[in-house]
Amino acid sequence: MKTITITGLSKPVTTLIQGSDYFRPSVYEKVCNVLDRYVAIGGNTIDTAHIYCGGESELAIGQWMKDRNNREDVVILTKGAHHDQNGPRVNPEAISKDLVESLERLGTDYIDLYALHRDDQSVPVSIIIDALNEHITAGRIRAIGGSNWTVQRLQEANEYAAANGLVGFTFSSPNLSLAKANEPFWAGCVSADAADCEWHKKYQLPILSWSSQARGFFTGRFTPEDHSNEDLVRVFYSDDNWERLHRAEQLAKEKDVSTIQIALAYVLNQPFPTCALIGAQNEVELISCYEGSKIVLTQAELRWLEHVEISVR
Repeated sequence: MKTITITGLSKPVTTLIQGSDYFRPSVYEKVCNVLDRYVAIGGNTIDTAHIYCGGESELAIGQWMKDRNNREDVVILTKGAHHDQNGPRVNPEAISKDLVESLERLGTDYIDLYALHRDDQSVPVSIIIDALNEHITAGRIRAIGGSNWTVQRLQEANEYAAANGLVGFTFSSPNLSLAKANEPFWAGCVSADAADCEWHKKYQLPILSWSSQARGFFTGRFTPEDHSNEDLVRVFYSDDNWERLHRAEQLAKEKDVSTIQIALAYVLNQPFPTCALIGAQNEVELISCYEGSKIVLTQAELRWLEHVEISVR
């Protein structure tokens, strides 16, 4: 499987990252089946978060790593400082609390990739970067990133870090997909737009994209008349996105692959390092993602898929 390099890690990161928002000890056999098969096709990076399944996702992954004795072979991406019922929690105390609990659940003494699950723009980046660097110095974190951070805040944080001899963010995890979001999935979520992608191209900062396949928009199960999935309608239904779907279908036929594989390839062929967080739950879905990750798209094909105002490829 293809890999990218993220500053701060000695291990490569595979371009397909297995998601775990359905992992629980109560379905441990399924967890093992998915992770064992994911590793068998060459994957090495698992995405989780302090809040996933009320913490049970991290517990299940920790048990799997213990049973397989493979902690040093695995890259763990986990996230903390998500808001709660009282509001934002992006502060040193919440970061420390969530990180310590994640380490305990995962049964490890370090996190490879640690991301702040949300941002709170009322908190100065200096406070956040200082707090994260304390954990890096202590060996609890190898690399830091922002999940659902704007590129403006990422740049501000990294400029502060550079000016003060500290470690800055070396990856970002917004939504990036061929279907462009009309509005955020949930409050505080960020979807990378064209300007964001230009910024990532300029700085070559990796994107680890969640909902990289647009939550099933490219499966062929949905039509403009089908409004059964309210979230999909709200976020992805638009004339532009239906045209993008049509173009992905056309290109898929030309390349003898599936439409959703074209959508995945779009994410993985950007002019900056990218990975796709995938939600595969069985071998068929894993193999589909693996085959899709091998598709090469030219920059002209990327532009044709994305820019619906272009009428001729």
